[in-house]
Amino acid sequence: MTIINFILHIDHHLIEIVNQFGNWTYLIIFAIIFIETGLVIFPFLPGDSLIFAASSLAVNPEYNLNIWWIYFSVLLAAILGDACNYEIGAWSVKQGTKHTWFNRLINQKNRLAAENFFNRHGPITIVIGRFIPFIRTFVPFISGGSNMHYGKFALYNVIGGIIWSGLFTILGAFFGNIPFVKEHFSMLLIAIILISVLPILIVALKKRIKNKKEFH
Repeated sequence: MTIINFILHIDHHLIEIVNQFGNWTYLIIFAIIFIETGLVIFPFLPGDSLIFAASSLAVNPEYNLNIWWIYFSVLLAAILGDACNYEIGAWSVKQGTKHTWFNRLINQKNRLAAENFFNRHGPITIVIGRFIPFIRTFVPFISGGSNMHYGKFALYNVIGGIIWSGLFTILGAFFGNIPFVKEHFSMLLIAIILISVLPILIVALKKRIKNKKEFH
């Protein structure tokens, strides 16, 4: 099972997890969200789609999941994950070139995109970045590396975690079991990803246009 297959068919795989692990599903969801947000080398794990799919199952009595347990599992994982990632970013800067192997594990293109986004929008990026795949994994890392005051980071981290977790939990609960959505779940996930990365594409396009004007 490839990661792409897991993401695009996460609703089916999540049903398998629920049937096999029961209440341990909450811990599995917590672990996936924590790893995605907390470990900078795993930005490709599903976030939005996992919350959406889990919430849609939670409101279906057949799967015996509690929507509040889903929400608090995701919320706690998101906040603790970003806090961990902040510390990793601060550590990487302090260590400098001592651990070059670590930098080789990081996708530098995604890191640069996150840095540009962070520099453009400031601390609010910690909240906005929650909704953008890949960016949300690198923003706390960059925050720690830039020596942002932890108190300020923690405030935006909690606010972003509450909004992100709440929004996709609500969306999944209300729309996840609509027949059309269930039948076209993979297409919906692709649409979510495309909409999520739209802000990056807009920023990149504006920067490219600006550079062309300056060049001419």
